Amino acid sequence: MPSQTQLLAIDQGTTSTRSLLFDSSGRLLATAQREFAQSYPQPGWVEHDPQTIWRDVLHTAREVIAKSNAPVAAIGIANQRETTVVWDRADGAPIYPAIVWQDRRTAAACERLRQEGAEALVRARTGLLLDPYFSATKLAWILDHVPGARARAGRGELAFGTIDSFLLWHLTKGAVHATDATNASRTMLYDIHRQCWDGDLLKVFNIPEALLPEVHDNSFLYGVTAPGVFDREIPVTGMAGDQHAALIGQACFDAGMAKATYGTGCFFLLNTGQEAVPPAKGTLTTMAYRTSGRPIYAVEGSIFAAGAALKWLRDRLGLFKDVAQTGAIAAELRGNEGVYLVPAFAGLGAPHWDPDARGLICGLTLDSGPAHIVRAALESSAYQTLDLLQAITGDGGPPRTLRVDGGMAANDWFCQFLADILAAPVERPLMLEATAQGAAFLAGLQLGIFTDFAAISATWVPGARFEPCMDGAERDRSIKGWRDAVGRTLS
Repeated sequence: MPSQTQLLAIDQGTTSTRSLLFDSSGRLLATAQREFAQSYPQPGWVEHDPQTIWRDVLHTAREVIAKSNAPVAAIGIANQRETTVVWDRADGAPIYPAIVWQDRRTAAACERLRQEGAEALVRARTGLLLDPYFSATKLAWILDHVPGARARAGRGELAFGTIDSFLLWHLTKGAVHATDATNASRTMLYDIHRQCWDGDLLKVFNIPEALLPEVHDNSFLYGVTAPGVFDREIPVTGMAGDQHAALIGQACFDAGMAKATYGTGCFFLLNTGQEAVPPAKGTLTTMAYRTSGRPIYAVEGSIFAAGAALKWLRDRLGLFKDVAQTGAIAAELRGNEGVYLVPAFAGLGAPHWDPDARGLICGLTLDSGPAHIVRAALESSAYQTLDLLQAITGDGGPPRTLRVDGGMAANDWFCQFLADILAAPVERPLMLEATAQGAAFLAGLQLGIFTDFAAISATWVPGARFEPCMDGAERDRSIKGWRDAVGRTLS
């Protein structure tokens, strides 16, 4: 392939939609971004407007394509996972807003199914926990609460998908209803061992099979954009859930390699190779990626609020104007002085999985000020990462190094504190856009722009490395204070 080959990555996240243009060496050429509104109709409910997301994808993609100096060879899509959309097959219009992965409205339904003994089946087939986080109960809720939806679904008039599937449908103007193996694996409806939709789980959640998309490899010719979408037809050849795309972008292809992405939430994935390792309590077994029909697995821990906690301090409390200021604010203090923030705004994810937990700030004194709360928010992501690691590895200790990406990874203070709390090196790549880059890599892999994973690994360039340097006694005190704060939060 010529060096001027360019790849378009669509990175559709929880709070913004971005399109990014990469060349065949993985170098970022152009980017466009649009933030969009979050809707909170009731406490614990989170919704998005799918049509706004589609319009933002179209706008940002056209903007970066206009900046390209060569034809775009292919499109790769990375998306917020688990977020659930149901739309009309006739015109692509959603029948209800997208129910976001953070949404907790189906907690009672999950508890009822748990009492009925369904969790063992869910755990065995999907590697997941029976939790509102995943798509199945969201989908069932839409079918049960939108008048006529169940009947229409049974007649094959409606389509279900995560955001990737919804975007692919619109990019192809309804010609393709498909998803990839990683997004399918997050629905609670997909058997990650047999690699297919599971009939028993469809019965448990009362989901008509006619709603479901076809499932393909992450690197695959899904289809081509329909005439009029862009100025020329472009193949869509890569799709993955955002965290799996970041694993690709971080070149974590060998068993034992791990990455953590710090965006709205934080998601830790440890590659376990071709073995679907039974998950430890509070953690998940999930797809890492699938190419050439061969599944690769990972163990995952999910933190619901990382960057979201900083966004809350900025937008709701007005403690700073720019998240980039938070490192300097935290550095003003010599220590946290016993102040902790547990960001359980939408419950706690791994390893606690408590949907009823709520946010808590504790340890305040008359000397406490905004800097203490800002520092506590940054620290909370490091402590939560430690909780994940200890749940996943037990006494095995942390990985040799942890590769980090996402917006918070640009914060030097946070990366150093993370290394100190984990007692392990933290490695940050030169390219922080690992999610989008991973989507581009998957698209290029299908076209032969990247011949194999070794060629992708060769593009990974280290940026900074943070070695642990905190005194052991101070580390122990800090962790003890965090554990006490979490104990006060759990319902």
